Amino acid sequence: MARKCKRRRAMAEMNVVPYIDVMLVLLVIFMVTAPMLQTGVQINLPDAEAKAVKTNHQTPIIISVDKDGNYYDDEGIEIRLTELSEYLTSQLKNSQSEHQTIRPVYIRGDQSVAYRYLMQAMVAAQRAGAKNINLMADPKTQSKN
Repeated sequence: MARKCKRRRAMAEMNVVPYIDVMLVLLVIFMVTAPMLQTGVQINLPDAEAKAVKTNHQTPIIISVDKDGNYYDDEGIEIRLTELSEYLTSQLKNSQSEHQTIRPVYIRGDQSVAYRYLMQAMVAAQRAGAKNINLMADPKTQSKN
């Protein structure tokens, strides 16, 4: 009896199904986490017909004040009023070591916030040594009548 010896050939195809599964899982993860990565505080800025402020190519320090009078840094982390001046002082010192001029401070205030909260933020920035303090607004939209 003669046995036929069959040689198995190596498979030249690659199974891509596991890679597709991993790709779909990563896609779902990114779709779920992307909206959570938005930093900052939702502020409804007032409209104004003012011209844009010219900057000296330095990243400004942005303080946000929501409608309840709470203060937030650039990343949306809440800062108490008692700590605001210290926070701004540390940010301004870091910028002075890197640059010759002091970074500007921008204050984003909600349009329904009480004026005293904006004033307190400006005083804290002044105490911290800020020389350039600005209030932010949305550009006024032109109505087509």
